[in-house]
Amino acid sequence: MTKIIMGLKGMGKTKTLISLVNEAVSKDHGNVVCIEKDAALRYDIGINARLVNATEYGIDSFDKFYGFVCGLVSGNYDITDIFVDSILKFCGDDMAAFEACVKAIDKVLPNVNIVMTASYDSANAPEGIKPYLM
Repeated sequence: MTKIIMGLKGMGKTKTLISLVNEAVSKDHGNVVCIEKDAALRYDIGINARLVNATEYGIDSFDKFYGFVCGLVSGNYDITDIFVDSILKFCGDDMAAFEACVKAIDKVLPNVNIVMTASYDSANAPEGIKPYLM
């Protein structure tokens, strides 16, 4: 199940994501992964969450992101939650590619809770993204 927290800069998306990560760590019985552009959240999320710096792995497009996420889950079936902060910052702002990526991930990983944040006006979100908005 994929969900997107979308809004303009300064609307509290990252704070909401941090809260959701820490909640998942405290209650889930699986592994929690948080992907971000750099390591800015390392002091904000619980130590039991796996923090991934997308830049270190060369994730700079939605195709690479899709492959990376599929690789994560195929290598660790215990992953229950994946959180992604500011996906448009490291994958680009091509909304058609973003929509295709979200739909592909949702189809391949229906049993993994995925929450992404995106700095974009939700009123202008493509129709294909709107069902995923929180």
